[in-house]
Amino acid sequence: MSTAKIDTKPAALPSRSQFFIELLLALVLTRIPYLSVPFKWLESYFHELSHGLATLMSGGIVSHIQLFPNGAGLCFSQGGWPVLIGFAGYFGAALWGLLIFNLAIWRRGIRASFACLGVGVVLTVLFWGRDLLTIGILGILALLFLLPLKLSHSHILTFSLRVMALMVMLNALASPTVLLGLSGRGDAVMLAQQTWIPAWIWVGIWLVSSLSMLWLCWRRIDSATQ
Repeated sequence: MSTAKIDTKPAALPSRSQFFIELLLALVLTRIPYLSVPFKWLESYFHELSHGLATLMSGGIVSHIQLFPNGAGLCFSQGGWPVLIGFAGYFGAALWGLLIFNLAIWRRGIRASFACLGVGVVLTVLFWGRDLLTIGILGILALLFLLPLKLSHSHILTFSLRVMALMVMLNALASPTVLLGLSGRGDAVMLAQQTWIPAWIWVGIWLVSSLSMLWLCWRRIDSATQ
């Protein structure tokens, strides 16, 4: 009598060494001119999306979002709680990276994860895309998620999505530091004006948040391989 072997592993987890290799690869890719641009757009997209979702959650209305070739972005909205909206950008981008990483180790749902992320970008185009440049950038990001669905091997999908998630978190870690050189502009300055908490403290909170997301990814791998 033959017996079916049941796979009890809950996820397609990489080894510890593989995680560090993927983290190093993500770090290198975020530093390569031109090649890193679509991934900066990805972090900017999740940043502005987080602003938009925070606006809706706090009772505001989102008009549209705008993305620029250099990786910058804007979310145009009315109403809502400014503190939540301002904080959500960098924190939300790092949180999206953590979510995508966990989706990438969900072996049975990897294709569904790519599809949902791609459809999410398409919906953003329909509801919040207004100018041709933003629509074009969002179209490229949608392809970034949807094209890997043509790959036949799931391990390539999981590897690609894990590296993508780490790049989003690394960009979310690096981006707030730019605000330290800005005078009178940026989310940190707006939050300082709203709360009287210095801008550098908000930048520090975002940095700690992004590092915490990366650490949670590592803990997930480390605890599963013990």
